[in-house]
Amino acid sequence: MADDNRRLPPGQTLTEKFPVLHYGGIPAFQKESWTFRLFGLVEEEKTFTYDGFMGLSQNEIVADFHCVTTWSRYDNTWEGVASSTIVDLCNVKASAKYVLIHCEQGYTTNLSLHDFLRKDVIFAHSHDGKALTPEHGFPLRLVVPHLYAWKSAKWVRGVEFIQDDKPGFWESNGYHNHGDPWTEERFS
Repeated sequence: MADDNRRLPPGQTLTEKFPVLHYGGIPAFQKESWTFRLFGLVEEEKTFTYDGFMGLSQNEIVADFHCVTTWSRYDNTWEGVASSTIVDLCNVKASAKYVLIHCEQGYTTNLSLHDFLRKDVIFAHSHDGKALTPEHGFPLRLVVPHLYAWKSAKWVRGVEFIQDDKPGFWESNGYHNHGDPWTEERFS
C-alpha cells in the first residue's frame, strides 16, 4: 500500500472507473475522410489516412492516468503509435520547441517538445485491450501520462510543430500551461 500512496499525486482520489469528461459533443468518425496531419516546422509535411496511421509501428504502454478533476486511475494499458515515431516520420526542424495538438471541433492543447517526446507518450487507439470508445476519444487520443489528462487530448487529427509556445483550449481558459499533477499545476 505504501507504494500505491507514492503513485497518487496530491489532491487526487483513486478510482477503478474510467470517467468520461470532455467539452462539447462527441464527433462522428468517418473512416473515408479521417486524416492525421503532421505539419509546421518539419522538413516534409505528412498526412495519413486511418488505415495508413493504423499501419504505423505500434507500441503498448502501461501508465497511470490523472485528471485535473481529482481522480486517478492506475495501470491503464494503451496501444498506439509512440510520439517519437511521429517525430521520425516528418524530420522535425531544430527550431521546433513545442507542439500544438489539433483535434476535432477546433480543440487544441500544447506541449513542449521535451514533454511530447517522453517514452510513454502515445497516440492511442486502444485502452485495456479494446478499441477506444467514442466517449474516450475514438479513433485516436494522445496519452501523456505524466501530465493531467486534459493534455491527453481526444479525437486527435494532427500535430503542429512550432517554435514558440501557444496555449491550447483549456490553457487559454484558465488551466495551467504545463499541468504537472505532482506539483498540482491545475490552474494558471
